[in-house]
Amino acid sequence: MKAIASDLPAHDVVDGWTRRIEICALLAAGALLLANINHIVATGLWWHWWSPLVLIAAALAADLVSGLVHWTADTWFSETMPFLGRRFLRPFRVHHVNPDDFLRRDAVDCNGDVAMLNVPILLVALLLPEAGPSGAVSLALTAFATISLPTNQVHQWAHMPSPPSFVRWLQRRGIILSVEAHASHHREPYVANYCIATGWCNRWLNAAGFFPTCERLITHVTGLQPRADEQAFVDRW
Repeated sequence: MKAIASDLPAHDVVDGWTRRIEICALLAAGALLLANINHIVATGLWWHWWSPLVLIAAALAADLVSGLVHWTADTWFSETMPFLGRRFLRPFRVHHVNPDDFLRRDAVDCNGDVAMLNVPILLVALLLPEAGPSGAVSLALTAFATISLPTNQVHQWAHMPSPPSFVRWLQRRGIILSVEAHASHHREPYVANYCIATGWCNRWLNAAGFFPTCERLITHVTGLQPRADEQAFVDRW
């Protein structure tokens, strides 16, 4: 969708206590991730026959969750809602009207919120004992968080016309979301390629018509129309 007005909307600047909290979340997530990796290596959790299966499943789950969160924020509710509207939904509305605004966000602004969400996941992973099924859960949670943490950074790279060379190398091999793959998300009818952690799930979900089917079901049950608030947001600009 394109805004008619020449002065496109921009994301809210993150400063003050919000920025301090995001910096703390990034530091805590980084420290917990390193502690979990050390724990996994020290206890040999990565060496079981089931470890590769757990890692692959966790990585796919992280990508799927990124898609579900992205789809929910893009499709439902209103950016005028108390608290969540301004803090959580408005950035998605701004992003669809003015995608290039995302490139103005620095590392803290881009990644702080995702770090906050992953801190409790990493903490639980670290506290779980390594014996029995809990060891597999610990490995899965660590892998999930490892893929989830850079989700917004991967998303931002997918909007860069000339991302760093090592990022482009990863994009071309399908290891992370590419510029070309994500571009289709910003084209009508806006129902494809929601997964942004790696983009691995997009092909399967698109082929199954997963998100359009979910939208039709929700509309049938509740009467809500997908992306209605986004269009209202566009009309205001």
